[in-house]
Amino acid sequence: MYAILDIETTGGQYNEEGITEIAIYKYDGTQIVDQFISLVNPEKPIQPFVVKLTGINNAMLRSAPKFHEVAKRIIEITQDCILVAHNAEFDYRILRTEFRRLGYPFESKTICTVELSKLLLPEQESYSLGKLVRAMGIPMADRHRANGDALATTKLFQLLLDKDIEKNIVKEAVKNIVEKGVSANLAILLDQVPSKTGVYYMHRKDGSILYIGKSKNIKKRVNQHFTGITNKSKKLQLEVAEVRYEETGSELIALLKESDEIKVHKPIHNRSQRKSLFQWALYPEQHPDGYLRLSLQKTDYRKKEITSFTTIQEAKNALFRITAHYKLCQKYTGLYETKAHCFQYTISECDGACIGKVTPDIYNDRVANFIAKNNFHSKTFAIVDRGRKTSERSVVLIENGMYKGYAFVDLNYQMTNLDILKTILVPMQNNRDTQTIIQGYVRRNPNMKIISFS
Repeated sequence: MYAILDIETTGGQYNEEGITEIAIYKYDGTQIVDQFISLVNPEKPIQPFVVKLTGINNAMLRSAPKFHEVAKRIIEITQDCILVAHNAEFDYRILRTEFRRLGYPFESKTICTVELSKLLLPEQESYSLGKLVRAMGIPMADRHRANGDALATTKLFQLLLDKDIEKNIVKEAVKNIVEKGVSANLAILLDQVPSKTGVYYMHRKDGSILYIGKSKNIKKRVNQHFTGITNKSKKLQLEVAEVRYEETGSELIALLKESDEIKVHKPIHNRSQRKSLFQWALYPEQHPDGYLRLSLQKTDYRKKEITSFTTIQEAKNALFRITAHYKLCQKYTGLYETKAHCFQYTISECDGACIGKVTPDIYNDRVANFIAKNNFHSKTFAIVDRGRKTSERSVVLIENGMYKGYAFVDLNYQMTNLDILKTILVPMQNNRDTQTIIQGYVRRNPNMKIISFS
């Protein structure tokens, strides 16, 4: 849990500043769960340059609560949280100074989004909050006011969490929580995860990752682990100290993140998923009589497949659907072995390619249509899917046939500018698995919104 804050002060000499405004957003890694925003009477005058910068003047603060009157609420909302701020050293120092004046030893772990941005967004020209959020396409209001800056920092932190592929931020958070004595009771852990689509991470006490999974209902899937009787489930039940999750909204992004992060982190209980998941593939082959056929074979990395599948049954089920949708012949898709016409022709569901009633040119156009719709070769496009909330959409970008990454954007965000879209992208690895995941998802969801770029 994170307490993301921003503090405005009177200005003045070091350690003699007073707080004029404070905003704190309690954030669980996915959404804001609590907030506190208040002007504060610093009981000292504000420096003129600060008045000009923030718009907060002495008259506005005369009736505002003094720090000792809001101190209890600040402690409540930051309890068991890591403090997050843009230039965290400053905000943490000011907060500790105010509490020290009250005789209270306020202490917390901190994360600085300036330092984090330098690590995760190394290409940026400036790391000031205003310029950084503008470059990332993050909307911002009330600059240099605590509420506006804290809310912008929260949105920036979410983007940084997304880009933190190594999960260093979350590992630190897990260690912090376990050190503070949060019970590892499975019922408590289950209560902390939502019934939403996303990726979940099971951690040991030291913050290392035991298992990574994805689900359209995270709570239901984690509950299956906690109540399972398989050897893997029993081991997880004994070792897990914390369950973290990332809500994705989009099942496609959940699938892609799961595949990528298993390869990055190599959790001990994900052994079977570290290598390629797709053992069967569909290849085009020229039949001697001139017809293009679709051949289902064991994946051969020396050949270029149209698409791949996890199991032979999944492959056959998909091939039956493809054959019907594109009006292909089961003889030429390998679903019906015969030297004469196929069975579908007998029941008038095949128009006779198997016996030459449809010319190779006409039939091969249908096969080519299927291949074109399921092949990324040199294409640049974005797949738009649901986001983590109703006001948001997710975007998966493929550039020149290569999977580049994903982003979350507001509904009014212009997604037709490729260069702007790439600035907010969470970069991901392109590999055979990601290509197949995307192809399979588009195939199963033919009405997906797709934006093509020239």
